[in-house]
Amino acid sequence: MSTFLWVIVPYLTLATFVVGHVWRYRYDKFGWTTRSSQLYEDRLLRIGSPLFHFGMLGVVAGHVIGLVIPKVATDALGISAHTYHVVALAGGIPAGLAAVAGLVILVYRRRTTGPVFSATTLNDKVMYLFLGLVMVLGIWNTIAGSLLRFGGEYDYREGVSVWWRSIFTFAPEPDLMAAAPLGFQLHALTAMILFAMWPFTRLVHVFSAPVGYLTRPYLVYRSRDSRPGRGTGSRAPRRGWDKSELTRR
Repeated sequence: MSTFLWVIVPYLTLATFVVGHVWRYRYDKFGWTTRSSQLYEDRLLRIGSPLFHFGMLGVVAGHVIGLVIPKVATDALGISAHTYHVVALAGGIPAGLAAVAGLVILVYRRRTTGPVFSATTLNDKVMYLFLGLVMVLGIWNTIAGSLLRFGGEYDYREGVSVWWRSIFTFAPEPDLMAAAPLGFQLHALTAMILFAMWPFTRLVHVFSAPVGYLTRPYLVYRSRDSRPGRGTGSRAPRRGWDKSELTRR
């Protein structure tokens, strides 16, 4: 079971994630969208969307630092375990809470706004369910495991992080994940389910961020102001009717 959960399932997830995105881009380009519902309601959207997206940016940054950068690297830089722990909690907890609060607002908006709810598919509901589970389990692991030390002290950088990197080096170490606390195991399993679903949901818009807007040239607009010297030449427009072609002749 350890081999199935922590070796086979991760590779199936990665294959589905990569191949699914390629398939979606080739055969469903018009469906590669967030299906925005801003037209129906924007008051709650203006609050929930920034909270969720900026919170998720912090969450993703924290995961990249915690999973990609090995402990020996931070030790070599002179960063003590206590300092790393404090910084991770100070940045991770506010980012996670902001993301969860934003998601709650967005789900509430989707459920209580008639046109938005009508545009919500079963696919969306399942995606929101697993997204919420992943986020709640992640915050639980951070607060209960790292802050309150429920179940004893556990350093995920010596267990979960090493297992995660071993998947990408094709030398998986399932025993490390099998020995992790249940909260971390559930967080990893629900995350893998979410990533397997990713190519077939609206989450594909993550890879369509309008980065090109940052470097595109400015758009120049010409004024149509009728005042003298403003957009219509230096002469003021003449009053009255223009002469017809017959009059000119």
